[in-house]
Amino acid sequence: MIRAIGAPSRVHVVVNSQSNHALRIADSVDTGLSKHKITTSRESDESENAPFGTHEVTGVPGLLPTDLILVIGGDGTMLRAAELGRESGAAILGVNLGHVGFLAEAEEENLQFVIDAIAGGEWSVEERLALDVMIFQGSEAVDRTWALNEISLEKHDREKMISVLAHVDDHPLSRWGCDGVICATPTGSTAYAFSAGGPIVWPEVSALLLLPISAHSLFARPSVIAPTSVIRLELSPEADAVMWADGRRMIAVAAGSSLEVRANDQPVRFARLVPAPFTDRLVAKFQLPVEGWRGVGK
Repeated sequence: MIRAIGAPSRVHVVVNSQSNHALRIADSVDTGLSKHKITTSRESDESENAPFGTHEVTGVPGLLPTDLILVIGGDGTMLRAAELGRESGAAILGVNLGHVGFLAEAEEENLQFVIDAIAGGEWSVEERLALDVMIFQGSEAVDRTWALNEISLEKHDREKMISVLAHVDDHPLSRWGCDGVICATPTGSTAYAFSAGGPIVWPEVSALLLLPISAHSLFARPSVIAPTSVIRLELSPEADAVMWADGRRMIAVAAGSSLEVRANDQPVRFARLVPAPFTDRLVAKFQLPVEGWRGVGK
């Protein structure tokens, strides 16, 4: 879903604090937006120093749906911004300083265009599906979190596989002896799930992805599942595991526990400056060959 938006009431800048270059760009953004009389605030991305076991990050006080979160960094900083903006509904706009930067809307050389577009209200909002995850011990819910890209249930001990029984809508699908299982969104289909052999799913497709990691099984194919379905992962009693949400928030999962994964009621909102088709973004970010290995016309 994409709809037009006017000028933001405030721009909250989230910057990769590990990069002096990113901090200098943030200074330029503050200066440029102040010339348009747009209020700014700033927060450093301290994700590199976040302790294990951090489940949630509370939002910025006073952040409104009419505000804009401007991210200066890579996809890790974008995921930090998603944590900050999700509760408020503020849209997220990324300026990529990382490697691939799949979640970002613009590159560093387009910074002045970004500033002018924000000031002129020339941007729209695209809503992306997120995951809601609950962890159960028996019938008792013991933890809960969410994810934009994916959750991964992974083995705790390097030398030992885990055994996971996957259900879809209370119907058993398959049991895998594996290193882990990924549940992903279309947004996350170009992240960890892609590296694990999953399909690329266009963001306009509302779906859930399910795939095992290094499964010792004849059936280990990725599955694309309806967004209205509930995926349940049952961990066998033999081994503990860990669950990662977006590779940032880790929760210990005791042997014999189960996870329930479903589409989250609250999407994550991204600001878009130009109506670029996802196909073009995919080709550009992954540098896909479109001319053939022999060249055009040969």
